Amino acid sequence: MFKPMIPATLIAVCLSAGVAQATPVEIYLTDMLDNTQAGYCLDIAGGKGADADPSNGLQGHTCYSPLGSLLEDQTFDTERFAKGTLYMTEFDVCAQMSGFEEGASVDLAACDGSKAQSFVFSGQGMITPTEAPDMCLTVGAETRSGRSDTNQIKALLLKPCDADLAPYQTWATRSE
Repeated sequence: MFKPMIPATLIAVCLSAGVAQATPVEIYLTDMLDNTQAGYCLDIAGGKGADADPSNGLQGHTCYSPLGSLLEDQTFDTERFAKGTLYMTEFDVCAQMSGFEEGASVDLAACDGSKAQSFVFSGQGMITPTEAPDMCLTVGAETRSGRSDTNQIKALLLKPCDADLAPYQTWATRSE
């Protein structure tokens, strides 16, 4: 069973050894589309968990949370959303657009504060590059299998925001 979304107006913070830390969350597509398990999450392409290679960029992949915990290659820092970045704490990288035109991919790179790494995302809704507010992070229609048929993968790219594409473009967050 899934845990409720973190409201956009509330960024969850936990205390660990007396130091405030952001709650890690997965960013998932609100429509399950054709996924047979838990829907699609933003995920580092290739590899799994701590063994993933950020140089492969991001994709849509079956969410891991139903396994009981979030894995490193699908977790983001909620505190960075307000700063306009999609930051993966475990890998110390930020999502970065390869361009702002339709079909551009979503890479991962060292955080540098560049326009290519600036996004608008409140924790619920469309994810848009700040430099291209009419373009949305979108999973592709085509699905392929990963290590097994239950690991479903979709390309992640930039497309014009469109009500007809909302099932492929509407994202939310959840924690463990």
